[in-house]
Amino acid sequence: MDATRAEIGTLIGQEVYSTSGTFVGEIEDVRLDLDTEFVTGLAVGGLNREALSGRARNATGVIVPFRWVRSVGDIVLVNDVIERLRDTDENAESEATAQSR
Repeated sequence: MDATRAEIGTLIGQEVYSTSGTFVGEIEDVRLDLDTEFVTGLAVGGLNREALSGRARNATGVIVPFRWVRSVGDIVLVNDVIERLRDTDENAESEATAQSR
């Protein structure tokens, strides 16, 4: 159990990047499922608000589902979540523009 705590503790403070190299933020905490003893998410703060396209304008952080994590080492790599969020915003804007015509 002590080794597990040490491994989880090393996540705190690590920088998070998307697989395309976009800085997302820094890990501030982890979300644990105590029943299964698995990490289910990463609490990321110090967000790159510009890359989030305004979605996190007033947020102090976000929870990144652990299933999006691709690699943990000197940094943490996650799926291209930033691009997904940006695409969602652009699609919503396109739909709103099309509906207003």
